[in-house]
Amino acid sequence: MTRPVAVLIGPPGSGKTTVGRTLAARLNVALHDTDAAVEVVAGKTIADVFIDDGEPAFRALERAEVARALAQESGVLALGGGAPMDPATADALAGHRVVMLDVGIADAAKRVGFDQSRPLLAVNPRASWVALMKERRPTYERLARHRVDTAGRTPEEIAAEIVALLRADEGQA
Repeated sequence: MTRPVAVLIGPPGSGKTTVGRTLAARLNVALHDTDAAVEVVAGKTIADVFIDDGEPAFRALERAEVARALAQESGVLALGGGAPMDPATADALAGHRVVMLDVGIADAAKRVGFDQSRPLLAVNPRASWVALMKERRPTYERLARHRVDTAGRTPEEIAAEIVALLRADEGQA
């Protein structure tokens, strides 16, 4: 059975894609970003899917892509920030090596700038981000085997910590 070596979850701006790329390189595996894959399937940006088709259509595409990736991808998997909120996706994450990348709003704002490419943060981005985290944090924490703080750290430092956590998991298996 093919399984990702690690699944990264967390809020917008936590570094899932950037850290995922660095982590994948350190582990000599591929990075699979489900947001990027959804854009390929949809033939348009996530923002355009939200505008043209609505959030439910995006979430259906996301749910299908995450399920496929969990079953077929063997590298590092980076999930969109809202993906774990779907009950079917949350259930599918059981038994996987899920790592929550955590970040505060100050670092998240520096990293993503809260621009229009993030539809759920388009109106009053800071307040929207805080509200999203209040809603999502319990789910992220429940699903994650490990939590890694990314604030003020380089992708290399974060990836090194994740590698150490994954190796420690292997020692316990």
